[in-house]
Amino acid sequence: MLVLRSARVIFPDGERPATLQIEEGVITRIAAHNTDDPTGAAIFNAGNLVVSPGLVDTHVHINEPGRTAWEGFDTATRAAAAGGVTTMVDMPLNSVPATTTAAALGVKREAARAQCHVDVAFWGGVVPGNAAELDALVDAGVRGFKCFLVPSGVDEFAAVSESDLREAMPILARRNVPLLVHAELPDYLVTPTQPTYPTHQTYAAYLATRPPRAEVEAIRLMVRLAAEFDTHVHIVHVSSAEGVAEIAAAKLASVPITAETCPHYLTFEAGEIADCATEFKCAPPIREAAHRDALWQGLVDGTLDLVATDHSPAPPAMKRPDGRADFIAAWGGIASLELSLAATWSGLRRQSANALPHLARWLSEAPAALAGLGARKGRIAPGFDADLVVWDPDAEVIVDASQLQQRHKLTPYAGRALRGRVETTFIGGERVWDRGRLTRAYGGRLL
Repeated sequence: MLVLRSARVIFPDGERPATLQIEEGVITRIAAHNTDDPTGAAIFNAGNLVVSPGLVDTHVHINEPGRTAWEGFDTATRAAAAGGVTTMVDMPLNSVPATTTAAALGVKREAARAQCHVDVAFWGGVVPGNAAELDALVDAGVRGFKCFLVPSGVDEFAAVSESDLREAMPILARRNVPLLVHAELPDYLVTPTQPTYPTHQTYAAYLATRPPRAEVEAIRLMVRLAAEFDTHVHIVHVSSAEGVAEIAAAKLASVPITAETCPHYLTFEAGEIADCATEFKCAPPIREAAHRDALWQGLVDGTLDLVATDHSPAPPAMKRPDGRADFIAAWGGIASLELSLAATWSGLRRQSANALPHLARWLSEAPAALAGLGARKGRIAPGFDADLVVWDPDAEVIVDASQLQQRHKLTPYAGRALRGRVETTFIGGERVWDRGRLTRAYGGRLL
């Protein structure tokens, strides 16, 4: 038995001192802070450090097999453990083969076997022509499906049309799994007006190519289809104030829709992105400060349900093609898996008096529910997996990219001061990360 004690344990209804009793990887009892310790129990006294439910990141591009040079299960799950992420759900694209058939899922699970330091689950993909594969993918264990309405950036994962969605969504509704949607419509993307290279060094040139309307019209399409087929639609990486407003209206109309945003949209704003700083490129783009403010308000009022990283790394050369910083040609993706807790907390602590329970809901409870894992993960409660993160919310950390555990160190957070330092990560009651080092290797499960 393990006994974990802290003056600051985060429960769904608030923060209070408590003692957690853990047996065989599960929280069996929650007792008062000063409870006598059971005979023979191992004791972990966290003092005044915060104990939160382990983070569940439902938007991670691990890329293995096929593009393991971009990221892989070993390095991604090591970064997760360092950041307090105890469960992650892998996206179906950027690996080869993409996870669009049950056979491809088997290849990916085999690649992940004995490589994971945290628990890992998998999304399947909806692409043109694979509707006949969806039942088999659910039977094989995927937690739901992802699709793109615009080109994904890789040939193996094509964008879907409305007719493709009409074929797939009744199947997903019958199987009671969500459809995660990259919500931009290609008809509303804008070709750069100045095709010359020097212009492409400016962030404004890229921002102008993906206006908020592309996101809004895609959300409107998905709201209409979600209502028609009664399919749970989840809009990933919402980036705009207008997108938040569309989701709020859909929820008011009882459409089965949820939505997320990402730490980079909550942290950065377009006005601070320098020319040539292609490490900030992602899709949809980071927008102006007013959009960032609207995203925070959407989280606090419940319009947006959760925060996920969209960790999408690539070799640094792909962010600066041919050695020249070019926002139009550069790969769009931000690497931040290890930093989600600190990045989100750094902004949230200025937004809300009830901040820590908000954080646990957005980073743990709501993503666990999205992935169908809400009966065992995402909360500190009896019967739940003892997946916990012990952290100091007041510690200031200057991000040293060279020390990040992800495969490639390029990140827009480099040099930025963040609040919140992970001290210890527990998975199933066992220490996986402790004070800057991995303490249990390859103990993660494939869910």
